[in-house]
Formats: sequence, C-alpha cells, structure tokens
Amino acid sequence: MDRWDLMNKLFNETGAKITFGLNALMGRMVSKDDDSLMLGEWDPKNALDFMKYTASKGYKIDSYELGNELCGSGVSKRVKAEQYGRDIIVLKKLVQELYPDPFTQPKVLGPAGFYDKQWFNVFLQTSGPHVVDGLTHHIYNLGAGVDPSLINKIQDPNFLDQIAQTYKDISGSIKSYGPWSRAWVGEAGGAYNSGGKYVSHSFVDGFWYLDQLGMTSAFNHKVFCRQSLIGGNYGLLDTTTFIPNPDYYGALLWHRLMGPRVLYASHNGTPYLRVYSHCSKKTTGISLLAINMSNSTMFDVLVTDDSNSNPQEADQREEYHLTPKDGNILSDVLLLNGKALEVTEGYDIPAMNPQVVDASSPLKVAPRSIVFVTLRGFKAPACAL
Repeated sequence: MDRWDLMNKLFNETGAKITFGLNALMGRMVSKDDDSLMLGEWDPKNALDFMKYTASKGYKIDSYELGNELCGSGVSKRVKAEQYGRDIIVLKKLVQELYPDPFTQPKVLGPAGFYDKQWFNVFLQTSGPHVVDGLTHHIYNLGAGVDPSLINKIQDPNFLDQIAQTYKDISGSIKSYGPWSRAWVGEAGGAYNSGGKYVSHSFVDGFWYLDQLGMTSAFNHKVFCRQSLIGGNYGLLDTTTFIPNPDYYGALLWHRLMGPRVLYASHNGTPYLRVYSHCSKKTTGISLLAINMSNSTMFDVLVTDDSNSNPQEADQREEYHLTPKDGNILSDVLLLNGKALEVTEGYDIPAMNPQVVDASSPLKVAPRSIVFVTLRGFKAPACAL
C-alpha cells in the first residue's frame, strides 16, 4: 500500500476530492452462453480490505464507485442490471459500517458506463431508496479520436446538440426511479481511444468541453469528470512537460467564476453562438460563458433580464476573452485578453485577470473565441434565494 500512501500525501497537499473505483468483477464467472455476460454475485472481500485500510489511515474519500462500463451492453463485459443493483446495496452497507458518521461518509456511485435507459431504470429500482448517491454515466459523443472529421464535429453546434437527449433522459430516469440520486458525468474525454492526436489538447477542444460543462449543468448534472488530468491526447496537462493545455485554463475559469446555481440563458441569434449563465461564484451578480464557433462572424451581445431591461447596478463588466495563438484553433497556446498564458519560472499558474469594461456597452465575442464574463450587481432573482 506504499503507493496508495504516497498518493494520499499528494491528495492532502492539493486538496483533491477523490472518487475511487472498485473492481466489480471480483467473484463473477463468464456465462457459458454469452462470453460478454458476467454471472454471479460481486465478492467484496478485496474492496473491504482496501476500504478498511483507507479508513484506518484517515484518508479522505469523497466517493466509492462500483465497476467500470459494465452496464447495458458493456464495453467488453457486462452485468445485468438486477444483479448490479443488488451488488451496490452490498457496497452501500459496507460504506455505512466503515464510515458511520453521515457527515464524512463517502458517497456511493454507479454504474460508471454508457447510458442505457432500460438498464439504468432497473438498476435504480433494484437498488432502492438512498443507495446510489451519484448516478454516473460516461460521454464520448465525438466518436473515435482517429476520425478525420473530429475537428468539424467540435465546431458543429447541431452535432453537439445531439447529446442533450442523453442528459435529458438521465434526468428523467432519476426523477422517475431515483430522486434521491444525482446525475454525474463520471468520465468524458470527447473522443474515445485517447482523443484526437492534434485536436483534443488544442484550443478547439474547448468548444466541446466548455459547451458540455454548460449543457450538463442545465440538465441538473452535479459533477463532470474530465478524462484526463494527465494521459492520452485529451489530458489537461501535457504528458511530457506537465504544462497546462488550453482546456485546463478553461476549466479553471469555470471553477473560479461559475457558481452552482444555474440560470436559464437564451439568445435569438445563430446556433454557432452558445451562451450559458450561472450565479457568480464569489460575488453578487451573474457569470456568463459565451462560445463563438463561427469562423467569420463577430457577435455583439447585450445582456438583459427576463423583463428585457438593462442590467441593474452593473456599472462594470469583467471579461476574459480566450483565443488561440496566431488564430490557429489547433494551437496549444491559449491567449487571455490577447496575452499568452504561460506558467511562471516556478511552474505556478499565471495571473488570470479580466479586462474591465463599461457594462452598458455590447459584449463583443470574436470569431472562434470563448468569453467568460462576470456582471457584478446584476440582480437575477434566482441568485438572491
């Protein structure tokens, strides 16, 4: 367990929240009639030994997740929904015994795979009330990383909209069969098989990634786990230098600016302009995300409330304009308000300061750009609750 001890040292130093995935195939056997189907009950002994050690060391675990991509038709193996539901009940009981304090008790997650409506519904019905805290599903809606049309898919708003039905259906499953649970995207890398070699670590991937953060929030998803921090072409950090790729900075701005309360945002323009809005995270008012996928059109955006009036008490607007170096959407170098974001000599994240403008002027969203905006003092009624 030496490596686990070292990892927890890192987790403590960085304040990371940890979800640990448990092997859900222990104790099962392959069906004689279907070599993709795994039969039998889950054997929790190995997981229990690990969890006992972890609890005895006082290591903080946010959640335990059972299995990986075994739901529905599975990826290489699968388990029937009824059996998986019974198995996760076993896991829940173990967690409750090892962590009796409800305030520090890790959450229980599953099934960690691609959404299949019938399978997920039966899984929730079988596991029953207050067992599954997070209903986790995986998203790779861009297809294979080797697809030569990958870069076109990322810039096609109609293609990106297709995944919204899955998010809607997940929310429907929870409402009907598991209202005690919360929807999580437990793994998402855009394109599977390590992502696109020239695409997934570049500026253009932010069109997909940040759009997904906005879309899942609008469909009441509580967590979005990006694949990956390090590894593959879709890593947030370069696998050799550990220098942040553009999506890292996009995620950081989302984390700093967008609060947990989601607002309804709409516009009457082209679908190539995507707009999302939340209550601001650390100040009064609201924060916006605007994504311009058009390669030629500049958008002037005026922000109004439901009564179509001008922003109240929002004298100034803080803007964070993200663009690629030299206008190349395949660049790994991200510009913030025209200045390249580069780590310091000590490998610290650079200052990410906004440009402050008059809030009465239109927000200008350049072609192929991403803009975060904070309107301090904007009185959205939902943010006052």
